[in-house]
Amino acid sequence: MSDSPFTVERDGHVLLMGFNRPEKRNAFDVDTYRALAAAYGELDRDPDLRVGLLFGHGDHFTAGLDLPQWAPVLAQGRLADLPDSSLEPFGLDETKRLSKPLVIAAQGVSFTVAMELMMAGDIRVASRTARFAQLEVQRGFFPCGGATVRLMQEIGWGNAMRYLLTGDEFSGEEAYRMGFVQALTEPGEQFECALKIARSIANAAPLGVQAVLASARQARHQGDITALKALMPMLPRMMKTEDMQEAIAAFKEKRSPVFQGK
Repeated sequence: MSDSPFTVERDGHVLLMGFNRPEKRNAFDVDTYRALAAAYGELDRDPDLRVGLLFGHGDHFTAGLDLPQWAPVLAQGRLADLPDSSLEPFGLDETKRLSKPLVIAAQGVSFTVAMELMMAGDIRVASRTARFAQLEVQRGFFPCGGATVRLMQEIGWGNAMRYLLTGDEFSGEEAYRMGFVQALTEPGEQFECALKIARSIANAAPLGVQAVLASARQARHQGDITALKALMPMLPRMMKTEDMQEAIAAFKEKRSPVFQGK
């Protein structure tokens, strides 16, 4: 395992991004935020990358904010500054979201920003023994990375308020029951499960995958009617792509298509 506090590796078309401060339960400091934002920027720009997988090395995903380091930054009413090549990982600006799917694997302690990073992603996997908490109210402030908006979308108003207003923990099994995570594994198996999902996404047509993500996000943030009206106008350009022609040829030849993202 690398000595870097944040690892970035490629697995075919999948970008693997890992928190790597296991001795500190992968606490999320400002440097980690900047490294993650840089990796998201790379994932978004590189046409050879089709999906990201975010995980934590060691026993925990991330214990959350390194609060003494972050408090002076948050007191200014903003997140830490980033270069133009980076992409803010909480997706607070809907016009600057990661355009490719993100799968997250969580285990152990997964507190505060851990949950908000998961909600800014698309598919979430957790071990049965994972421990989740949005415990900012126990630390004197409130969740500022999207949880007050997104958690109710994921698990409903009552469930969201149950945990946002108390800061209480809930388990991996409870997370699965409420729909916060989409797959539940035995401890230690969450990464392989998430990687299998990411590879399945990477084998699909990249432009089609990105169109699905864009349409679904439009429905969530601009409403169903707007998203439905946009479906047909999206089709002509998609039908002219090289990948679409490859899909038609593969269908006729009774073989699996090989997509290039073109």
